[in-house]
Amino acid sequence: MKKISIAFLLCLLVSAVFAQGNKPLELSDVVTGKFRPENIYGVIPIPGDGEHYTQMNREGTQIIKYSFKTGEQVEVLFDAATARECPFKRFDSYSFSPDGSMLLIATETTPIYRRSYTAIHYLYSLKRNIDGKINNVVERLSDGGPQQVPVFSPDGSMVAFVRDNNIFLVKRYFGNSESQVTEDGKRNEVLNGIPDWVYEEEFSFNCAMEFSADSKMLAFIRFDESAVPSYTFPLFAGKEPHIEAYEKYPGAYTYKYPKTGEVNSKVTVHTFDIKSKVTRKMQVPLDEDGYIPRIRFTKDPNKLAIMTLNRHQNRLDIYFGDPRSTVCKLALRDESDTYIKEAVFDNIIFYDDYFSFVSEKSGFNHLYWYTMGGNLQKQITSGNYEVKDFLGYAPQEDAFYYTSNEESPLRTAVYKIDRKGKKTKLSAQEGTNSAQFSTDMKYFMNRYSNLNTPTLITLNDNNGKVLKTLIDNAALKQTLSEYNMPTKEFFTFQTSIGTQLNGWIMKPANFSASKKYPVIQYQYSGPGSQQVTDAFSISWETYMASQGYIIVCVDGRGTGGRGAEFEKCTYLNLGVKEARDQVETALYMARQPYVDKNRIGIWGWSYGGYMTLMSMSEGTPVFKAGVAVAAVTDWHYYDTIYGERFMRTYKENAEGYKSSSAFTRANQLSGDLLLVHGMADDNVHYQNCAEYAEQLVQLGKQFDMQVYTNRNHSIFGGNTRMHLYTRITNFFNEKLGGGNK
Repeated sequence: MKKISIAFLLCLLVSAVFAQGNKPLELSDVVTGKFRPENIYGVIPIPGDGEHYTQMNREGTQIIKYSFKTGEQVEVLFDAATARECPFKRFDSYSFSPDGSMLLIATETTPIYRRSYTAIHYLYSLKRNIDGKINNVVERLSDGGPQQVPVFSPDGSMVAFVRDNNIFLVKRYFGNSESQVTEDGKRNEVLNGIPDWVYEEEFSFNCAMEFSADSKMLAFIRFDESAVPSYTFPLFAGKEPHIEAYEKYPGAYTYKYPKTGEVNSKVTVHTFDIKSKVTRKMQVPLDEDGYIPRIRFTKDPNKLAIMTLNRHQNRLDIYFGDPRSTVCKLALRDESDTYIKEAVFDNIIFYDDYFSFVSEKSGFNHLYWYTMGGNLQKQITSGNYEVKDFLGYAPQEDAFYYTSNEESPLRTAVYKIDRKGKKTKLSAQEGTNSAQFSTDMKYFMNRYSNLNTPTLITLNDNNGKVLKTLIDNAALKQTLSEYNMPTKEFFTFQTSIGTQLNGWIMKPANFSASKKYPVIQYQYSGPGSQQVTDAFSISWETYMASQGYIIVCVDGRGTGGRGAEFEKCTYLNLGVKEARDQVETALYMARQPYVDKNRIGIWGWSYGGYMTLMSMSEGTPVFKAGVAVAAVTDWHYYDTIYGERFMRTYKENAEGYKSSSAFTRANQLSGDLLLVHGMADDNVHYQNCAEYAEQLVQLGKQFDMQVYTNRNHSIFGGNTRMHLYTRITNFFNEKLGGGNK
């Protein structure tokens, strides 16, 4: 055996180290999710059982029960392969009855809008016989066609659902007999128990019906959208998917979409007495053009909570209504001199004697505790930070659980605080934390990441002690170590008027301060949004940084995490201050010795696309190129709830609408522009892109444009995403001269 010299060993070692971490990033790997962290999706704690949670397996064939304490599998609750009379091999989602004794399993799911869908649902009982065995029989919920938003009664004896805009009721103990509750539902006219498009999109829910606590009454919101103007967009045969019916002549999709200043649905609340079959209309005080964004039955079957907003969305009222007498009494009112954010609704949770409420009345979002009589018992949290989510109340501890950004606007942590004000931080690591608790608040699943740490998922007890690490993404860390990854870090700077802004910067792995690099600014910039957070992400921006670009992201005025004053300073004048802050960011970057000030670009999607246009037309010609994807171009074209929340109507705020329009400043557009839009975008209509493009044509301004057939706001399907990001990459490479590798 030959001797190997120490020098040769050292040479081999150096070569191995040098070889590691030098793989180039490929755009296809980033777009297809090769670097997406492993996660745990669809976790559902078992109702009434504080010890266990459930999850579908990856194949969608089983529902598996796990221990909150150990993270170990306890049993398979459902298996499509072994269940009796089961007509499906896999399923899409599931839910529990309130008592945890029944499963409702969804198959053949067909999306409608962002949150709505139809599906064929099946019932499966988890109750055990005398011998301890489950019947293991799958029962079809209904033979009448696909269903929407099936809801169990609290006692599990009934399921209400919507089909063709009408409510139906299935009684399990009467042979799954089906009866129809409403009969006036009609497409593009009347919806019962489900929200219309604008409510679903902007108030973030898809179900508008609830059973009373004693399972005797069913309450629902009725939407009359017959007077709402319609919007139509074309549909073509396409490829992924292919629509055979439109091969020769295109089709069209028409739905009700109220644009700013137009008529909204007329909304009313009704109750249905299941025994007597009597339907009543609740006498809830509501402005003629007001909103009802939620109804919730409280623990008291005689108290239906009805939440209302005026059209300006600066007055929130909670009424308690008697479902039989229909009389409603005001329990709580919260008002703002600007607007109330829609996140408030799902932070209202009703307990036996109290309910939770969050408000920005102090200038920061905080948690309040009210009696069921509507009297403020206590302000639970306070300070110059924001409560992000109320996670629940534990009566045995008299403690409240929540997430907040107390340590930094860039970070979130999980806390509990008792009625005396004793606070305990439950998440140990600094970064972005979110928690999902067991039903009795004794355990929680924590998801954590920071700039450089992929998702870490742990099971913890309610004192924060880690009981088990479920996912550490070690395999992804190993994969990433093989690549020449860019570095990402936070920075702050002051604008010319003294406003301090937070940002992150991503530099190429082989960055040299002696070179001058092109810059691409990525942003979203919408009200209350945050892109600058201490969270892990590998994205198209990472790829571009690996190609020699410096990537910068700054949250300007109007974004979230820093209190109401910072977030709401853009009220009635969207786009103006935000655009100035993106220009200020570019000017700041241009002063850095390692930046080529003549090669700065900007891009964004949706509100970020709008901000691209507004920033490139601000009057300071600092951007060489920009890409606006699915951009709003004028608030006349957007929906009532979102648009008017921040802008009111044109009649009330004509000057604001003019200054906030990309059309008003289109003559000042500076730099090369790529407009991108999907023709079937039901959210930000293609109209925005088409009309803005025409404006540029008539101004004699050249631009590039990429239109995607049959694609919605997300612009995906088949090879679409790869095509999109290749198009954007090539555009910036051409217009900014490529990166300096």
